[in-house]
Amino acid sequence: MRALTVWRMKHTVTSTVQAAKEWQQQSRSTAAHHCIWRHLYDSMHAAQKLKSKLKFVTLDKESNMSTLWRREEFLRICSKEELAEKAQDLEVTIPVKKSQVTQYNLDPGSFFVNCFSGRRPDGVAINEALEIAYILKFKQSTDKDEEFLEVQDAEANEQHKSIIGALKVAAPEWDFEQIKFVVGNRGSVVESDFYTKLKKLDIQEGKKDKLFADHVTQVCEAYNRVIVSFLQHVQGGTRPTTEGSRENIVHNVRV
Repeated sequence: MRALTVWRMKHTVTSTVQAAKEWQQQSRSTAAHHCIWRHLYDSMHAAQKLKSKLKFVTLDKESNMSTLWRREEFLRICSKEELAEKAQDLEVTIPVKKSQVTQYNLDPGSFFVNCFSGRRPDGVAINEALEIAYILKFKQSTDKDEEFLEVQDAEANEQHKSIIGALKVAAPEWDFEQIKFVVGNRGSVVESDFYTKLKKLDIQEGKKDKLFADHVTQVCEAYNRVIVSFLQHVQGGTRPTTEGSRENIVHNVRV
């Protein structure tokens, strides 16, 4: 049995990552988020078992629910109209955000349908032979304590509640499950959780260790770019060194 291994960056680096987050450098942080996820998504696809029936879709870019349901493999699950009808019943139970109030007031009738159509999973993997679909989500979380995975599970479940719920009602013969990959703001990656999800996605056994190591390195290097940009900002445009970024990876092991 694997020990619970949490990989994270050294304290001297993580404190700077936190400062950069607090600085609210949204463009750089968002770029790091997408860079980490797209690298992992493409790597998992490349490492799948050769005879796997599980198909990764949206490899080129993320797609919203409206775009996904123009594809033949999704239309074979259920019709776009039926899915939208079932989704609306769930969307109306989700509070309207302050930023959406004006849009809601302009057209209350179509607001909830448009909300669902615009929802954008980070990735989708489907197995038509077994009638299984995985909705993939990549999240970053505050990792000051060991329960950060559970906190992100609750948040991600709320975000995709209407997607999973509507699909289960519209296509009851299929199995739908959300798979969440979580990285802490200080670079934490929980090894046991990561390997459990690789197994569900039919990743070759002999490629799991390399995929995990590459993912940890990618997280470190992406956060390093955020740190560099932050330091350039606070140091008045000077270019700080980025040497030794890979040496900033450490791990804690708890059994």
